[in-house]
Parts: sequence; structure tokens; C-alpha cells
Amino acid sequence: MQPTPELLPGTLYLLILRTLARGPLHGYAIAKRIKESSDAALEIEEGSLYPALNRMLVKGWLTAEWGISDNNRKARFYSLTLAGRKQLAEETQQFDRLIQAIQLVMRTA
Repeated sequence: MQPTPELLPGTLYLLILRTLARGPLHGYAIAKRIKESSDAALEIEEGSLYPALNRMLVKGWLTAEWGISDNNRKARFYSLTLAGRKQLAEETQQFDRLIQAIQLVMRTA
């Protein structure tokens, strides 16, 4: 079993924004979807996820409201705001540029 790779700084926001672009989710569902989408390569711990969600609420990228989860429990559901969609587009572009730059170095180094 391979160790879980460390996220690059700032990519947690990108992963959360991208995951919520498909619709509102509660925290556990966000972490689960990221894990499933990455074939279990990325595992977001609660200690990282919830502080990031709270920071994103303060930045205005997300809204949150209480609802009932699939297993009939009270949960806070997070949704992207217009500012969050704009941030997703910006962060996606920045990430793509970073990956391209790393690939250039890897090919020439």
C-alpha cells in the first residue's frame, strides 16, 4: 500500500471548490467524494477539512445551511457562491500553470 501523497499548498481549496461545483454536500460527503474521485489516493482528514471550509465561508466562497444527510442525521451542507465559482476558475488556471511548469522542469532537468 502506497502512502497518501501530500497535497501541494493551496490545493485543498481547489479540491473542495471542484467537488462542490457539482452541488451542495456536507463535510463527510466532500471528503468521501475526493477520496473516491482520486481512487483513494487523496484522503482529507477532518482536522484539515473543517477549518478549510470555515475559512472558505469567511472568504465568501461558500454558504452553509443545516439539513438532513442520507443517514437521517443533521449536517451542515456547503454550496458554492458566485465568488466561489470565480475562485474555482482562478485556482484551476493557477494550478494548470503550476503543473505545466513542473512538467517542463521534469523534462529538461
